[in-house]
Amino acid sequence: MKPTITAFANSPDQGQGLARDMQVRWALEEVGQPYDVRLVSFEELKKPAHLARQPYGQIPTYEDGDFVLFESGAIVLHIAQTHAGLLPTDANARSRAIVWMFDAHSTIEPPIVNLDIAELLEGDKSWNAERLPLVKDRIRDRLRPLSNRLGNSDWLDGAFSAGDLLMIGVLRRLAGSGILEDFPNLAAYVARGEARPAFQRAFAAQLAVFKAASK
Repeated sequence: MKPTITAFANSPDQGQGLARDMQVRWALEEVGQPYDVRLVSFEELKKPAHLARQPYGQIPTYEDGDFVLFESGAIVLHIAQTHAGLLPTDANARSRAIVWMFDAHSTIEPPIVNLDIAELLEGDKSWNAERLPLVKDRIRDRLRPLSNRLGNSDWLDGAFSAGDLLMIGVLRRLAGSGILEDFPNLAAYVARGEARPAFQRAFAAQLAVFKAASK
């Protein structure tokens, strides 16, 4: 049986692949696991059937028979632990890859989310012009050590792993902000991730949903 994930029937990201299902799609494509997608409307997100799978009324969820998961990071970790290709076989290297997964969502992403809030929800506030540069500086403060650690390497710790997958997924949220361009090696890192065939397949699949919904 193929696992089933949920995704927006009409994603607010305009087909940019920034919704959380993108990282799960990418992970499944990397390990060669076929999957089904259940598209969920904004109304359906808050209905009991979906809330039984995702108590916060969000996407994605992952179902494999009676086994259900939510939280994209946890889903990607499960995929990586149950299929070859996204975590090293060496125990220490495996643990380091998992560290980068946590780092992506717990350390790097929060200030990036604050930028989204500042631009999308607080743009009309009188104090926004003063706050916005501070928000961007906090992102740069997070990216500087990451850039230093990556250096001239292709990936964060040896071969491409689930840590890179989640980190690149987070960094993609900075597209158009001009911030990533301050760190050329991180911009190149994201481009390498986006060039992977598995990413391309996942992106095309979610983009097709957006195009169908826009007709």
